[in-house]
Amino acid sequence: MALTTGIVGLPNVGKSTLFNAITQAGAESANYPFCTIDPNVGIVEVPDHRLQTLTELVEPKKTVPTAFEFTDIAGIVEGASKGEGLGNQFLSHIRQVDAISHVVRCFADENITHVSGSVNPIRDIEVINLELILADLESVEKRLTRVAKLAKAKDKDALAELTVLEKLKEAFENEKPARSVEFSDDQEKIVKQLHLLTSKPVLYVANVSEEELLAPENNEYVAKVKAFAAEENSEVIVVCAKIEAEISELDGDEKQMFLEELGIKESGLDQLIRAAYQLLGLETYFTAGVQEVRAWTYRRGTKAPQAAGIIHSDFERGFIRAEVVSYEDLVAAGSMAQAKEKGKVRLEGKDYVVQDGDVIHFRFNV
Repeated sequence: MALTTGIVGLPNVGKSTLFNAITQAGAESANYPFCTIDPNVGIVEVPDHRLQTLTELVEPKKTVPTAFEFTDIAGIVEGASKGEGLGNQFLSHIRQVDAISHVVRCFADENITHVSGSVNPIRDIEVINLELILADLESVEKRLTRVAKLAKAKDKDALAELTVLEKLKEAFENEKPARSVEFSDDQEKIVKQLHLLTSKPVLYVANVSEEELLAPENNEYVAKVKAFAAEENSEVIVVCAKIEAEISELDGDEKQMFLEELGIKESGLDQLIRAAYQLLGLETYFTAGVQEVRAWTYRRGTKAPQAAGIIHSDFERGFIRAEVVSYEDLVAAGSMAQAKEKGKVRLEGKDYVVQDGDVIHFRFNV
């Protein structure tokens, strides 16, 4: 499963610059609103040092990393839900994503126009959040009309959904996102099927200048964004889109040297992926054989048969057992054969909960 995130933000906050940098997909970027007319989708490899180590250990014919998918949409402006700017027509492109990366401008530069005339990250965040809420309200109201008719006929499923929709409508009318509303487990399943924008977890990306990247704690805009995010249990990462653009043009060794020269431990892309994985409760397991070493993304708490199903539905349907060794034990042993000799390879059944870094060989029969 590829992690998918939609990139949103006001025009000219560095959204498309960041997207171009991390995907090298060439989305148009210019100093005026609405330069990104069509949705841009880019897929990047998820960096994981463990995959490289396993490749050196196993020497497979090929190595396949797991993927991270970005969807960048046109800048949203105040009144988008009422047709201002390009309207909210582009929001449909991110209804299917797992999370939302909200890029916020946290730097002053008189050469880069701000659509609202001044830099104010909290105002900017609230503008975008309200437009997402209004888009969801429109969606829920349309659904309510249909479901209410079925509920009058005492349709059990419709009655259950009607309760959820009315609760959501009340929240939206009070400018509260769907993720702030408490639901039962059964109700959560109904909410999930609605693909609401405001039910998705949010990762705020504070875009700062080159000079402020090394000391973001001195940036008052970043401090305000972190305080805002803390209120709603969201995450914040600090990047400089301009530097990310420079990093994206370098290969592995050059990239590392550049980061060291700047005094940066990891790129904004690496931070973004790590934060998104944590936000969504995602982890990685590996398969390792002479044909292929591969990374697979799964949700924390997944059991072995369902993890096998990520590879192929037949693996889950015909699951027998899983041969499992931790990444650390395999590397310490030096080979799968040595790991087996040392008793580090275990046979696990259908109730085994997969752990981050597990190297697994699934046995199945269909």
